[in-house]
Order: sequence, then structure tokens, then C-alpha cells
Amino acid sequence: MNDNRLPLYIQIASDLKFKIHSGEWEVEDQIPTEFELCNIYDVSRITIRKAIDQLVNEGLLYRKRAVGTFVQSKEPEIKETIVKSFTQEMNDLGRKVHTLQAKIEKKTASAKIANFLNIKEGEPVLNLQRVFGTDDLAFAFFDTYFTFDQRFSIDSQDYYGSFYEYLKKFDIVVDSIKEYVEAIEPSEQLVQALEINEHTPILKRVRITQQLGKDFHEYSECFYIGSEYRYYVEG
Repeated sequence: MNDNRLPLYIQIASDLKFKIHSGEWEVEDQIPTEFELCNIYDVSRITIRKAIDQLVNEGLLYRKRAVGTFVQSKEPEIKETIVKSFTQEMNDLGRKVHTLQAKIEKKTASAKIANFLNIKEGEPVLNLQRVFGTDDLAFAFFDTYFTFDQRFSIDSQDYYGSFYEYLKKFDIVVDSIKEYVEAIEPSEQLVQALEINEHTPILKRVRITQQLGKDFHEYSECFYIGSEYRYYVEG
């Protein structure tokens, strides 16, 4: 939760939804009580109830009277597919894009990031932030965390090309992916990075990848200007 312009219950609902889509809460799991969620998010019970009501209405949660709230048996919209880089996706659609900005930093893993990278909280990770677009327009912002490796460069200039092609230099080939998408309003960071206004429709795409049988894991939050990007599913 990092966008103070959005109502608290929407920010909390988004965080709860993330726990479901990511698999942290599995089907038929009982979620924490309203009282426990109040303590976790430091908000009123009314706010928590509104957040839960939203996910109940979306079919992600259901209530059992006098028992609690549970994850709905309906599976979230998660897709497994061949892993392509963003530039490859755009090239396949006949649109030439490139990295306009790239910034790499070594950080310590939060509990959330540690969970997705299969490491312990506080361990080192690499955070890569990139802006994509054409010479005339920036329309995508990627915030990527991935497993720290001493071999990986911490020079931002080395990340202006395809990230997955870069990984191949170290015999890392991502071959497992889970994704989900949702529509959101832009955060302040997105407003600045993509030079848009606060009401521009944004498509958020969460991508969780790994190399099966290896230690490499990636967690990315990808944001696209809605009018400039379409999400395709092949099947």
C-alpha cells in the first residue's frame, strides 16, 4: 500500500487480493479475522469490512456465519505460458520499443519480496526499475526484484537490453511463469515516471517467474498506460 490518494479500503483490498493471486492464501484457507486485520493494517473495523466486502463481491472470498472468511474455491486468473520479454512481446505485435531508463540497486528483501524469491527476509536482492516506450512516448514502467548473485552487474547501463537475454549469459533461462492483471489508478511514482495525469487508466501486470530446479526467482510489477497496451493470452 503506497498510494495515499486511494481510499484505504481499496489499498487494503488490493493487498488482500495479491495474497490470493500469489498463492500466499490458498483456496479454502481462512483469512485473519477482522480484528487481526485491523491490527495488521492499523485501520478501523469499518475500513477492513469494506475491503473484505469488495473481494466477496468479486468472488474471491466468502463468509461462513459465526466461523470466518475464506478464500473462494474459484481459481484466480493466473496464466502459465512461454516466457517472453516485453520487447519481444512488442516486436511480435509489430511495435518497436526500447528501454528509455534503467536503474539497478542492491536492497534487502522485505517479507513480501522474500516470499516470492524463496529467500529469508533481510537477505540481499536486486531491484531493477525500467521505463519502456518509443522515442516519442513512455508507456510502461517495470519494477522488478530478482535473486541476488555476485555475477550480476550493478551498472544500470547493462540493463537497457532484454533482461532475459542478459540472464542467459549466466545460463539462466526462466521457464516457469505465473501472471495476473488488473486495472488500477496510477500511483505518484507512475505519474512521474510515465509523465501522465493521476486519472490515466493503468493496466497492472504482476509476473512471478523462476528457473525450475535452480535458485533464480523474479518478481515484477509491470504497469502500462491502458490506451497504449493490450494484453493477449494465447491458448
